[in-house]
Amino acid sequence: MSIKVVIKKNTYFDSVSLMSISTKANQLDNVEQAFVAMATEMNKGVLKNLGLLNAELEDAKNGDLMIVIKGASDEANEITLAAIEALFVKKNQNSGQHEAKYATINSAKSHIPEANLAVISVNGQFAAREARIALENDLNVMLFSDNVSIEDELSLKQLASQKGLLMMGPDCGTAIINGTALCFGNSVRQGNIGIIGASGTGSQELSVRIHEFGAGVSQLIGTGGRDLSEKIGGIMMIDALKMLDADDNTKVIVLISKPPAAMVAKKVLEQAEKCHKPVVVCFLGSQPLPEDKSGLIFAQGTKEAALKAVLLTGIRQEDLDLHPLNLPLIDEVRALLKPEQKYIRGLFCGGTLCDEAMFSALEKYDDVYSNIQPNPDFRLKDLNKSIAHTFLDFGDDDFTNGKPHPMIDPTNRIERLLQEARDPEVGVIMMDFILGFGSHEDPVGVMIDAIKEAKNIAQQDGRELVILGYVLGTDQDTPSMDAQVKMLTDAGVIWASSSTNTGLLGREFVWKGEKA
Repeated sequence: MSIKVVIKKNTYFDSVSLMSISTKANQLDNVEQAFVAMATEMNKGVLKNLGLLNAELEDAKNGDLMIVIKGASDEANEITLAAIEALFVKKNQNSGQHEAKYATINSAKSHIPEANLAVISVNGQFAAREARIALENDLNVMLFSDNVSIEDELSLKQLASQKGLLMMGPDCGTAIINGTALCFGNSVRQGNIGIIGASGTGSQELSVRIHEFGAGVSQLIGTGGRDLSEKIGGIMMIDALKMLDADDNTKVIVLISKPPAAMVAKKVLEQAEKCHKPVVVCFLGSQPLPEDKSGLIFAQGTKEAALKAVLLTGIRQEDLDLHPLNLPLIDEVRALLKPEQKYIRGLFCGGTLCDEAMFSALEKYDDVYSNIQPNPDFRLKDLNKSIAHTFLDFGDDDFTNGKPHPMIDPTNRIERLLQEARDPEVGVIMMDFILGFGSHEDPVGVMIDAIKEAKNIAQQDGRELVILGYVLGTDQDTPSMDAQVKMLTDAGVIWASSSTNTGLLGREFVWKGEKA
């Protein structure tokens, strides 16, 4: 085995681009490990854990690009390096003829004074500084970067609020502004429903369900997942409510979040009541569901929230295919599983998709564990070992520290899928496959061999392993949603039509009590 190290001094690329290139590099022939990243302390820590950190890499500066290849031979590594260089060239060619490059945000703003939004994707160590510079230049901000302190987030959002600007994030993965999807997003029709989300994939799920039900999205404003925490106080969700209330193109507003802090929820709902437009509220996992009042309409899950919003635009429910649960299918699946196959394992790319499935299971079971469980007593202590019903968000910092997001690179999920397939107590494995801008170009295809192997592992052990798959996307997304679904069903995967249905089906499949 041979190791090749290349350090390119003062050569910056954003983390999203490097994640994509690193993922593609690891798929090349004769590559055991390829690592393409900026020389931050966090990334050096990852290299150290991989046993690839040497003195040269240790001395590299934050602004240097590291390319590390562990391959079959020196000759193979040279071929791999050339292929990686070609990926960088291809990225530059695909970036468009109208792209202009500037060294700083200040320089960009001086050359393009009409610019009003900055998307920031840099290492968390520098993200707050760059976001502040953008706000001081009167730019709305979408901060994709994570690992930003909550103190910095509060300061940035206070500044943005004072200036009447959006401060989306940190860790904001999704937005649609004036019809343009930013970072991770789906191709949905424009319309008159505005979405405000403290949840990336939750916002995506709402947008695709709204599209499926025949309506469209005016704006999708992400706030970052901590916006409704007690420390931040819902600053951005409240400001976004005011903005969409004043937006002539928005007729209905939908809010999506995990359960907010109680006092913050009160503040947000008080602002929502002041809106001149109906507001649909979906705070996942909140129990009990409040009664509707004063223009506020509450929804239990994403599908219900999308439907209620669409009906408020004048679309008739009788004209829609709502994909009700297939009750005969539930009984058929239960009959396939052995008595000891009583557990669900959820392997998710999307945090809110994981949450919705987990909260659905919690309505029926009391032994539900996760790396994102709100109850600390049921938070996994060892991420490598599942307990009872386990739901994993592979997009959480626990799994992405120094690694690509699973919507880009499925390596972690493939390994865990095969591990769970060997557990004789597992009856159902749930997985999501997210289409759209920024995601893997073939999210089902890259997993399909592992899915077939997982089912074969169970069959060799005399068990039936049920895999339940959900494809988040629209008929306008690339790759084709229909083709992705067909690939799953051809491999024996049961397809769920929505995030909500995924959770409901999975929990019913393994239920050992009375019939559904």
